[in-house]
Amino acid sequence: MSRLGDLLRTERMRRNMTLKQVAKLGGVSEGYLKDVEAGTRIIADDQARRILKKMGLQEHNEAGFTLDDIAATVDLQTASPKPAPEAAPVRKHAPETEKVYETEDKSVSGGVWLDALTSVLRRVPVYNVVMKEVDHHLLPILDGRIEGAAPDKVFYLSAPDDSMRGFRIMREDQCLIVPSNSPIDGTIMLVEYAGHRCLRKVKKLDAMNVLLQSYDREYAGETLALPDVSFIGRAVRVEFSL
Repeated sequence: MSRLGDLLRTERMRRNMTLKQVAKLGGVSEGYLKDVEAGTRIIADDQARRILKKMGLQEHNEAGFTLDDIAATVDLQTASPKPAPEAAPVRKHAPETEKVYETEDKSVSGGVWLDALTSVLRRVPVYNVVMKEVDHHLLPILDGRIEGAAPDKVFYLSAPDDSMRGFRIMREDQCLIVPSNSPIDGTIMLVEYAGHRCLRKVKKLDAMNVLLQSYDREYAGETLALPDVSFIGRAVRVEFSL
């Protein structure tokens, strides 16, 4: 079964809708929809998205997940719904052009998959250096934490330049940042000083001074008093695209 087909079937069953009702809603044949749910036919992403939205699954929701996120994780076993009967009650003597189904829970904004996703995954934003969101990643939540921090506090930073290439961080590499407002010796941190926000390797010199190190084509270091530096967080991992 394909992920989109599985998602279509899950949302249809959760709403106690028949194949015929969903097929009519999406403007496709009942046989086509049945094959899609069984995984024997491929459905285009935009067509699946249109059908899901007509069924009541919102493109964006309060948890921050999109339909792409949901479809990408639709094989989560913990979210498997209980089977529901195919037949759904209809009103007698309804006009031919009138819709004869209703969404059971109009407050639902994502369905059963979101309930599972929000408990095991977090949508972590990717920010540029001015803290504007440019992308996101889904990260697992372990014991209620991500890398030991509250899930809503971690974020990725897209490296703005090659000033840290000597420490194996290149421009547009994405660094996962865990909040820390004090210097951590020997780590790479996101810092702000003199109106400039950047990644630097930190070396504590004494109780009042710190050395901020960079390494583009050659090594550079700046000695600053602690009150002159704001420490935002520690980089715990780096991801890059091939």
